[in-house]
Amino acid sequence: MKASRIERAQRLRALHDRRRVLLLPNAWDAGSARVFADLGFDAIATTSGGVAWSLGYADGEQAPLAEVLAAVRRMVRVTPLPLTVDFEAGYGATPDDVAASVQALIEAGAAGINLEDGLRHETLRPLDDAAQRIAAARAAARAAGVPIFINARIDAWIIGGSADEAERIEQALRRARAYLDAGADGIYPIALAEPESIARLCALVEAPVNVGARAGLPDLAELGRLGVARVSTATRLATLALGAARDAALRLRSSGRFEGLDAAFGYPELQRLFTPHS
Repeated sequence: MKASRIERAQRLRALHDRRRVLLLPNAWDAGSARVFADLGFDAIATTSGGVAWSLGYADGEQAPLAEVLAAVRRMVRVTPLPLTVDFEAGYGATPDDVAASVQALIEAGAAGINLEDGLRHETLRPLDDAAQRIAAARAAARAAGVPIFINARIDAWIIGGSADEAERIEQALRRARAYLDAGADGIYPIALAEPESIARLCALVEAPVNVGARAGLPDLAELGRLGVARVSTATRLATLALGAARDAALRLRSSGRFEGLDAAFGYPELQRLFTPHS
């Protein structure tokens, strides 16, 4: 079991060599993870919001850690691909608590993690505190003997107050350097979208940079030219799926008609994905 965890973590690390952009779909349960794995992606990520909603909680570490770990184990079970987990702020009040939570996540099969530096999406965590939590996560990985990829999320673009773009970039660069020194492997300036800002950060950060996919963002090829190493979809696929189901149910309720219940990818195809092959 440990050998399998090590091998998945090593595969995930190798996918960040920047020879091409690593595109990650963000799953929210075992079903979505299995569907995405069948499409030929190299690895799977999770979305904390999607996982929380699937478990019946709001995003923001509202889902109990035990339930999140159980969801991760189910996703790991249905795909051989490396799974990197959006672990929010690390599920711990102190760095020692973060280390314990990360150790449990590694045991659940995670090959990588995101750790964010925002507090309740309201303010940025003090830099030293955020760096210590990354260092604690790295120490937990070393103790477990599993070289997980630690992606340090920088929330300056979603919790920026009145700061302008230049100030956000400078803030991100300070934090990126501190997080890399603490043991992070990659940097994720979530909500960064301006091409010039993306190019500048990628040029100045000496590590793989992750951006979040959204409508209006340059395409994958252009992001690669800007220096981006990794693109993830965050909550986008989960909200698309839940939104489509909501719209179909609303049409059903309002019209009483059933034509909208046909799906191009339906029961036989899904059943095939979960049927063991001899």
